[in-house]
Amino acid sequence: MSKYRILLVDDEPDIVELVQYNLEKEGFEVVAASNGREAVEKAEKYRPDLVLLDLMMPEMDGMETCHALQMIPHLSETIIAFLTARGEDYSQIAGFDAGADDYITKPIKPRVLVSRIKALLRRKAKDDKSLSRYESDSLTIDPESYKVIKDGVELRMTRKEFQLLALLASRPGRVFTREVILSEVWGQDVVVGDRTIDVHIRKLREKLSAPLIRTVKGVGYKFEDA
Repeated sequence: MSKYRILLVDDEPDIVELVQYNLEKEGFEVVAASNGREAVEKAEKYRPDLVLLDLMMPEMDGMETCHALQMIPHLSETIIAFLTARGEDYSQIAGFDAGADDYITKPIKPRVLVSRIKALLRRKAKDDKSLSRYESDSLTIDPESYKVIKDGVELRMTRKEFQLLALLASRPGRVFTREVILSEVWGQDVVVGDRTIDVHIRKLREKLSAPLIRTVKGVGYKFEDA
């Protein structure tokens, strides 16, 4: 089995050295970048399975870098996790709203960090197997290529947007509660709020340009492609 590739992005050399050492000791292949612009350039060539991204960086901060990475088509399956000293609630919410898979605060013990990374990669492998293809006259959701095609036009989706849409479309007409959505899309080990779901639903509706996702007040959301 090939090694998982990790892109580590942080402008503090001591942090990079410590984290890279511990990840490589566990068998990961690691490439480092010291700022957002360098991270985007290396990600395009390196195609990492996971990006560990600091929030406060020169050139381009973590949020900008996260958005830039999600705009690269061949990185649609790449996991993005923030690793930052910013532990405020609003920073974590902003990170999840931006489409991050996890938000990890520093300082963190190397063993705990490695465990979190392994859990994210295991979940990705599980999610990729569980997602099913959806196809109608106007809409195709293809989990193998992570593509959504609406009326013949491919829509750009972040990883979380795709997973959320694929979940809702897996059972058209079924109401998915917020609890189920959080568990299936973000996982039980990641704590996110209702706002994050609402933000992703809003973005999906804007991209789909059709009333395919309906709100069931006080319960959750359902997908209808009538």
